[in-house]
Amino acid sequence: YTNLLDYSGPIQTLLRKGFGWQSAQDYWFPNVRSIGGAIVMLTLVLYPYVYLLARSAFLTQSSRLLEASQNLGCSPWQSFWRVALPLARPAVVAGLSLALMETLNDFGTVEFFSVPTFTTGIYRTWFGMGERLAASQLAVLLLLFIFGLIALERVSRQQQRYYQNAGQGRSMSRYVLGGVRSISAIVVCSVPIILGFLLPVGMLLQLMGIDSNATAGDSRGDSDFPTASSAIVSTPNDRFWEFAYHSFLLAALTAAIAILVSIILAYAQRLRPANRWMTQLATLGYAVPGAVIAVGVLVPLGQFDNAVDAWSRSTFGVSTGLLLSGTIAALVFAYLVRFLAVGFGAVESSLDRIMPSLDDAAQSLGCGTVKTLQKIHLPLMRSGLVTGLILVFVDVMKELPTTLIVRPFNFDTLAIRVYNLASDERLAEAAAPALAIIGVGLLPVVLLSWQMVKGDRK
Repeated sequence: YTNLLDYSGPIQTLLRKGFGWQSAQDYWFPNVRSIGGAIVMLTLVLYPYVYLLARSAFLTQSSRLLEASQNLGCSPWQSFWRVALPLARPAVVAGLSLALMETLNDFGTVEFFSVPTFTTGIYRTWFGMGERLAASQLAVLLLLFIFGLIALERVSRQQQRYYQNAGQGRSMSRYVLGGVRSISAIVVCSVPIILGFLLPVGMLLQLMGIDSNATAGDSRGDSDFPTASSAIVSTPNDRFWEFAYHSFLLAALTAAIAILVSIILAYAQRLRPANRWMTQLATLGYAVPGAVIAVGVLVPLGQFDNAVDAWSRSTFGVSTGLLLSGTIAALVFAYLVRFLAVGFGAVESSLDRIMPSLDDAAQSLGCGTVKTLQKIHLPLMRSGLVTGLILVFVDVMKELPTTLIVRPFNFDTLAIRVYNLASDERLAEAAAPALAIIGVGLLPVVLLSWQMVKGDRK
């Protein structure tokens, strides 16, 4: 969007040519690199969190509730505002909470749009100024702010409850639109898809085509000496597969460990429900921004490395250096803290659908706890495990703030490469790794769409 809407972009260029304007002082055009532009971009990216959860909540509501409200004289719109929407409040609030957490965690968008936030402040304070104490203090303030928002939402609900007989009565019938209403609905529903996916992907494909043409032109040897553009254009693509390998390695390793830990936690919770607080504590990291987690991981690991190094110097006269800080192990651990909740949610939901009677039957046949999990639960949880694996994989692939702070030296991923190239305004070169991330991100979209279509048919 910056390439499309900036002063040198095609839209403003077309306006200047069409109206004869000579400079930016001759007309007004909204500045995309502003807090307003960042809000629009994050809205286009994060609205599915609210949409998917709200859609699920509305589909599970019984038509009897709306019929009762209409019998009491409410119009369809009044029934929506007074009955359907309040019942869907927990789902809507959950979606808003996820969107809020992702907004607070975002680094690349606000940094590229020059919007100062807590996340960018933590990164600049840590790396730009070298003030680790100040960065830790900012991280603590942001963490307190998040906990305050969660507590505020809990207090706002007070003693309200949102019960409904979802399993009783037929589901709500669909309104069949026709004429102008049908066209209007299609247009309105198409806007998020066009603005949030088709248009950005189209621009990236165009930029990638410009990059490939420039590379091809430079490789033909139009000059006796390599030009500056050829050196710039060819450099990032030479290491594309290296960055892709780093991203795939981190994502696959984290996803596998996250699903394994999620199985252990979910099964322990099933056997001993009283220990639910342990799983809630273990999955709390998803509510914490990546920059805060990165600082929380690096500070104790750095202290441990310094203590071991000091002991080794005094005892053996040998420096051990950094054992854990700036390693892949530290980065994977930070990812686990951040995204364990994603894998755990998929595993827990699939495990909860298995009837306890199957556990009793397995025990009556002499199967122990581990064998019951291996022979009965894991095969029945296969779809949930695959879903959790894909979701964690994709989240790690596109994670930026945690990777920037915790990564080993000179260990770049696709997300970091896109950020670096975009920061240098080398947008054409950033198109290929950006499209690779989008391609991977389409996996959960296809999976969720298939599940929704399957649910609608049922």
